[in-house]
Amino acid sequence: MTTSSSERGVSLGMPELPAPAYPDDVRARLEADAREVIARYPDSRSALLPLLHLVQSEEGHVTRTGMRFCADMLGLTTAEVTAVATFYTMYRRKPSGDYQVGVCTNTLCAVMGGDAIFETLQEHLGVGNGETTGDGQVTLEHIECNAACDFAPVVMVNWEFFDNQTPASAKRLVDDLRAGRPVQPTRGARLCTFKETARILAGFPDERPGAVEEGGSAGPASLVGLRLAKGEAAPARVVHPRDGGPHDEPQDRVHEPSPAEHLSSHDAPQDTSASDPAHPAGPTAEEGK
Repeated sequence: MTTSSSERGVSLGMPELPAPAYPDDVRARLEADAREVIARYPDSRSALLPLLHLVQSEEGHVTRTGMRFCADMLGLTTAEVTAVATFYTMYRRKPSGDYQVGVCTNTLCAVMGGDAIFETLQEHLGVGNGETTGDGQVTLEHIECNAACDFAPVVMVNWEFFDNQTPASAKRLVDDLRAGRPVQPTRGARLCTFKETARILAGFPDERPGAVEEGGSAGPASLVGLRLAKGEAAPARVVHPRDGGPHDEPQDRVHEPSPAEHLSSHDAPQDTSASDPAHPAGPTAEEGK
C-alpha cells in the first residue's frame, strides 16, 4: 500500500499563485502617491525604497500585493522588489503591532543593560523576538546598533529614541503604549503609529500640528566631538601622570586642553569597571606586540 505525498506531508513545491491586486479605490490612491514619489528621482528605480514604505503604510507590513504594486509602478520584476524588501529590516514581512519596540542588544547597550531590558520585556509582554502582543499593540524585537551608544542602553519605538533605559522604565513604556497613554521620546516628536511612521519615511510630510518643530536632534553627549572639531574648548580636566611618579605641579592644578590636543582615554586612565577598581585601563604592551 502506498501513501500520497500529501498524506506524507511532502510539499511538491508548486508555484505560489500571483498576489491579489489592491481594491480599485486603494490602488488609485496609492498610484497617485507613488507617482508623486517617483517624480522626485531621475531614475524611477531609485524610488523603490520609499515605495516600499508607502505600501507598508497601507497594511502595516510589506505584502506580496504591495511588492507587486511596486514592481508594476517601477517596471521591475517581483523578484527584484522581493530581493530589496527582504534585505532591509525596516520592512516587515508579516503583520506586526502599532508600535515596534526595538531593544538594542549590540555590545555597548548590551553590557549597559540592554540584554536585561530585552529579557524583562519578553517576560512582561509574554512574547519572543519578532512577536506581537495579543492586542496587536506592541511588536518586540532586538535590533542592531542605533548609533546612540552615548545614551546606552537605548530602546526605539517606531524609530524614535528612548535613551538611558532600565528594565523598569522599559516596562512602563510598553504599558503606556498598550494603554493608549501619550508617550514622548527622549529626542524627537511624539509617537505616531507604525503605519503613520511608514508614510513619513516614504517622504510625505508629518501633518500633525507641531510635530515638525518637535523633530529629533542629537543630544549633548553626541555633540562633544563636534564642538571639539569646531575648535571650541573642552571642559577643564585634572590630568595626572600615567606612571604614578612625582608630579611637577600640584595634583589639583587644572589642565586646560588646547583645541588641537588629542583627547583620549589614555590621557587620564580610568578604572576598567566598578567591580575591578584595582586595574586601570590602558595598553599593557607596546602597540604591535
